Amino acid sequence: MGRRVLRWTTGVVVVLALVVAAGWAGYRWVLPHYRPDLAAGERYGIDVSAHQGDVDWEAVAADGIDAAYLKSSEGATFEDPRFAANWAGAREAGLEVGAYHFFTLCKDGTEQAENLLARLREVGADDTALPPVLDLELSGNCSARPPRGVVDQRLTDLVEAVERGTGRRVVLYALDDWTSRYPLPEGLRDRDRWERRLLLRPSTDGWAWWQVSSRASVAGIDGPVDLDVVAPRG
Repeated sequence: MGRRVLRWTTGVVVVLALVVAAGWAGYRWVLPHYRPDLAAGERYGIDVSAHQGDVDWEAVAADGIDAAYLKSSEGATFEDPRFAANWAGAREAGLEVGAYHFFTLCKDGTEQAENLLARLREVGADDTALPPVLDLELSGNCSARPPRGVVDQRLTDLVEAVERGTGRRVVLYALDDWTSRYPLPEGLRDRDRWERRLLLRPSTDGWAWWQVSSRASVAGIDGPVDLDVVAPRG
């Protein structure tokens, strides 16, 4: 009796392990290829940086991607080494393009604004480009955690300088880890938002971009990339 129970238990465990393994394998295969159905006027977009390496933008466009945000800068001095090449390639392929800047807690806002504005001048960005995005997240940021008042001032200075320099209102990509520690200053809460909600459509309206996945497969890009949905133009 004991041996039969042991064999039966072992068999159940093996079957469950196989089911879990098959499910995980299926999940890993399906997730990179998942694209949500689009509502009227919506389009697919991606966001890339130098981490994606050399991108074949013609292949990206042929894979149904219509827009792309490209990392331009970080902090006061860092320049993404592939920004200019990505900008030229994406525009040549017919994509709508824009720049995003990774905001660092450790630098003055006006210095960071000049870094971003210099990158936009470098590529000749004009009113046909997507509005600049500010990437707000603690992961990958500097180790310092200044008081909220200091961060609010630096972020506000950055936003005001970029909006003066471009004549465009910025879009804010603010992750939960950021807003739980540094809620957005009241004066910036009316800016368009780029929402991150993996796989599930945002539960509220009013987003400008929606990040669907951070592990998407897109033709022309070697490895995973962020997949986004672009809201209809207002």
